[in-house]
Amino acid sequence: MPPLEEIVKAIQDKKGFNILVLDVQEISTLTSYFVIAEGRVERQLKAICNEVIDRMAKLGRQPYQLEGGSDGDWVVVDYGDIMVHLFKPAVRERYGLEEVWRDSKIVDLPCMEAGSDSDRIEDF
Repeated sequence: MPPLEEIVKAIQDKKGFNILVLDVQEISTLTSYFVIAEGRVERQLKAICNEVIDRMAKLGRQPYQLEGGSDGDWVVVDYGDIMVHLFKPAVRERYGLEEVWRDSKIVDLPCMEAGSDSDRIEDF
């Protein structure tokens, strides 16, 4: 399974929600893709983060950097070409990454089809 799909499935399996994958290759030199998702509480965010790291390790990928987690509101897992942002809902709204990267392209993956456990972000 390609890395983006593996990340999304890891988030879904830990009941993460409002998953959004953005292709920022044409507008950023920072990374190629952002994966943005939410968890309800600190414990869930940590579980999602650990699941992402475990699944990517099986693909031979280790994060370059891991930020956050100490306060549990926002965790960033940086794989260089993919950055995974995991938020509590209020924090995601406050930082508004979707607005910052509004010129990016939304990536629709087969595992994100309608009816999956992860709802797409509303009003995007």
